[in-house]
Amino acid sequence: MAKVLLLNGSPHVKGCTARALEEMIKTFKAEGIETELVQVGIKPVRGCIACGSCSKTGKCVFDDIVNEVAPKFEAADGLVLGSPVYYGSPNGNLLSFADRLFYSTGFSKHMKVGAAVVSCRRGGNTASFDVLNKYFTISGMPVASSTYWNQVHGFSAEDVEKDLEGLQVMRNLARNMSFMIKAIADAKEKYGYPLVERSAFTSFPDGK
Repeated sequence: MAKVLLLNGSPHVKGCTARALEEMIKTFKAEGIETELVQVGIKPVRGCIACGSCSKTGKCVFDDIVNEVAPKFEAADGLVLGSPVYYGSPNGNLLSFADRLFYSTGFSKHMKVGAAVVSCRRGGNTASFDVLNKYFTISGMPVASSTYWNQVHGFSAEDVEKDLEGLQVMRNLARNMSFMIKAIADAKEKYGYPLVERSAFTSFPDGK
């Protein structure tokens, strides 16, 4: 069975972001997709220190939730990054987590389906949405979309209940993501994955 890993970057276990992800989880279940939700926002997560240890060991030098989640990510067919908006950007805890998760893992993310989900009271959603999507687009991960940007509004989970369009967007997002996962699996069987070239690396070492 296909599986989607959902990461909640909010420190509030039952807050606005959690309510958005809950709506997706219910829809994934209806679509026959297995899910697992991991609460990242309550964990102490430090940023990457560019030590390069992961290139030798295959895991981050800091043995915390990043290394715990890595095998779950490898086994998943899709990844949802969910975050509240803080100062017009995703939660710093989630960004530190995602930096290390994507950088320290050597397995291919190619053709895993990605989706960003953000929540805020008023502004900053689209800027945060753009930041999170970049983790997918640098990793060869198709990005799932919906009938609006993947966002909900509210100061509390109860407020999000009133954001009927936002919850509708979450359901449509989960349906689209489910379809993409199933379609990619079918295409892999028929055509195989697209070729990925890695030989060129622009670094301008000669200074010109």
